[in-house]
Amino acid sequence: MTFGCTRRRFLGAVGMAAGATLSQPLWSKALSATSRVAIGVCPEYDRRVSDVLTTMFDQLGGLQKLVNGKTVAIKLNLTGPPSEKLSGLPNQMTHWVHPQVIGALVSLLGNAGARRIRLLESAPAGTKPLEEFMISAGWEPKDFARAAARVEFENTNFLGSGKEYARFMVPGGGLMYAGYDLNHSYRDTDVFISLAKLKEHPTAGVTLSMKNCFGITPSTIYSDQAPEDEPAIVPVGFRGPMHSGSRVPPKSAPQPVAESKDPGFRVPRITADLVASRPIDLAIIDGIYTMTAGELPYRSDQNKSWVNQAIHPGVLIAGLNCVSTDAVATAVMGFDPMVDRGTPPFEKCDSTLALAEHLGVGTRDLSRIEVAGTPISKVRYRFPALSRLAV
Repeated sequence: MTFGCTRRRFLGAVGMAAGATLSQPLWSKALSATSRVAIGVCPEYDRRVSDVLTTMFDQLGGLQKLVNGKTVAIKLNLTGPPSEKLSGLPNQMTHWVHPQVIGALVSLLGNAGARRIRLLESAPAGTKPLEEFMISAGWEPKDFARAAARVEFENTNFLGSGKEYARFMVPGGGLMYAGYDLNHSYRDTDVFISLAKLKEHPTAGVTLSMKNCFGITPSTIYSDQAPEDEPAIVPVGFRGPMHSGSRVPPKSAPQPVAESKDPGFRVPRITADLVASRPIDLAIIDGIYTMTAGELPYRSDQNKSWVNQAIHPGVLIAGLNCVSTDAVATAVMGFDPMVDRGTPPFEKCDSTLALAEHLGVGTRDLSRIEVAGTPISKVRYRFPALSRLAV
C-alpha cells in the first residue's frame, strides 16, 4: 500500500419535542464568525486521496500551522469487529474509514511537521494492541508506521499505556453526564483529529465527525459489565448503558445529570457532551465509499432489519469546526442540518448538531458556513431516510 506525500441538567429529562427550539447557546464565541469547510471530489481510494486532501487542507489555511512540532491524535472510525461485513465487502468500503485515507493523512501530517502522530480507536479486542486488531482485519499497520517519522497506536477501550484515566468535564454541567473519564491519549495531545465515515445512524440521525467520538469512551467504565465502584481492569461488554440508561458508570466516574431511557435522547446528548469537553481540532469525513443505514442489522439499537446497501458518493469533507463540518456533510447526504427531531435524518432522535450548537461548539447554519472547493450542490448524494430502510 502506498500513500501520497504531498492536514446539570439544563435540558433535564425532557427531550426536544418535534418543532421545539433550544434557548440561546451557552457560549457564542464559536458561533460569532463564519466557519469554513472544504469539499473535495475523490472517486477512488488511490493516490488521488493525498492530492485531494492536500488541496482541502490548503483551503482551510494549511496543516503546518496547525500541527508543526506538535503531537497529533487521530480517532479512527473502525466500528465493530472485522467479521461484521456487508455482502462480504471489506469493512473499509462500507462502514470503516479506509486505510488509504488514514495513510495519506498520516503522511501529510508528517510532512507538515507533526512531531508525533497517534492512531486511536476503542477496539473491541480486549487488551490487545490496536495493531493486532488492524491485522485481524487484513490491514498492515506497518504501512501507517512508515508514512511518517513517529507513528504510534493505542487501543483506548481501557487504560492502555496510561497510569490513570483523563477526566473531561463538560462546560456548563453537561447534557447527559457531568463529565467523562477517557484514555490518557485524548488528553496527552496537542491536536485532536476525528477521522470519520459518511454514514447514517438510527439513534443519532447521522454519524460523522462528532458521533465518531462516542467511541472514545472506554468499555472498562461505560459498558454493561463495568464494576459499580471502579473501572474494570480489562474491557468487557458493550456500551449498551450509554444507549439505554440501564445503569450508571462506576462511582469513580462523573455521574448522569439527566434521566432518560430513550436512546434517541441519550446518544445525541452524550455525543454533544464529548465534543464540548474534548474539542475536535480537525474533522475529516471519508465519503468516497460508504453504505446506507450506517449500521449492520444486528448492530441496530432499535432491533430492526435495515436494508443496507453499499454506495459510492465519491467525496471527502474536512473542516476545523466539527459542527459546521458535520452540517455540510449532512447537507451533502441530502438532509437539512437545521431540522430537529421528527424530520429525516432525525426521525426518532434529537439532533446532535442542534445540541452541540447549543453548547457553543459551532454553527450548523449553512448560511454562516463558507464552503471551499466543490459546492454542495455538485456532490449531493441523497441518502434514503432511515424510515424507508427498515423492514
